[in-house]
Amino acid sequence: MLELNIKNETSRLRAVVLGSAVNNGPTPKVEEAYDPKSLEHILAGTYPHEKDMVNEMEAFSAVLKKYNVTVYRPEMIENYNQIFTRDIGFVIDDVFIKSNILPDRERELDAIQYIIEQIDAKKVVRPPDEVHIEGGDVMLWNDYIFIGTYKGSDYKDYITARTNLQGVQYIKDLFPNKIVKEFDLVKSKIEARDNALHLDCCFQSVGNDKGIIYKNGFREEADYLFLVNLFGKENLFHITRDEMYNMNSNVFSIDTNVVVSERNFTRLNNWLRANGFIVEEIPYAEIAKQEGLLRCSTLPLIRE
Repeated sequence: MLELNIKNETSRLRAVVLGSAVNNGPTPKVEEAYDPKSLEHILAGTYPHEKDMVNEMEAFSAVLKKYNVTVYRPEMIENYNQIFTRDIGFVIDDVFIKSNILPDRERELDAIQYIIEQIDAKKVVRPPDEVHIEGGDVMLWNDYIFIGTYKGSDYKDYITARTNLQGVQYIKDLFPNKIVKEFDLVKSKIEARDNALHLDCCFQSVGNDKGIIYKNGFREEADYLFLVNLFGKENLFHITRDEMYNMNSNVFSIDTNVVVSERNFTRLNNWLRANGFIVEEIPYAEIAKQEGLLRCSTLPLIRE
């Protein structure tokens, strides 16, 4: 049995599901794009090639294994994008929550069923159909659960809105002893620089008391100020619009002092090192063209 344990984003990682770019399928058609950044690259003819994405993911896997992390991979589905495991499920404490994801992506859950079967069945839950929630919108910080959502009345018109208020309430009901705080995120169907697809596209905690944040990813300044007050402005690395677009807040922590980051994130990586972090730099810029990065392609199962 897998003894799940996830209480935050940064404690020593022991087991994780890392997505796969193998047999990723052809470049999607314009009408098949789930997000504006993928659409941008489909139209420009710069959508990433499978071999490049496979190489990037193998570099990530190698770093995880260097730190003796147990790395699970999804079973391969022919011609299918299985990179972003964060979307399909997530762990809070010792509970595995299956996401109600976009219907087209349901098969991705089937591909990790062999892992789910190793978890106590009483600890695996799936929300009712009206609850929309994806792992990229759920962030743990000890007693807190931060959840990205979209409160606009036009929620149903946005394929980029992935977690609804019913999703927030579902987590509140499931974890009554946690402090659940939702954040209303900026969404765009056409401009990736103005689209916080998930909470981890505009915020993520690192270490014990620091974070990476993009102020304009929040529709309400009060949500941004909540994090500033909680972490302290001096502990937050503020990223620019272009850095948000390049997914600077979507790094991944192996430990409180070890962060995996994209090698081109020069300003961020320098800040991390200046604050005492070991930064494991890898290439991930091709995968980033699909509006996802390191956190998006992981589903942590066990941290110390």
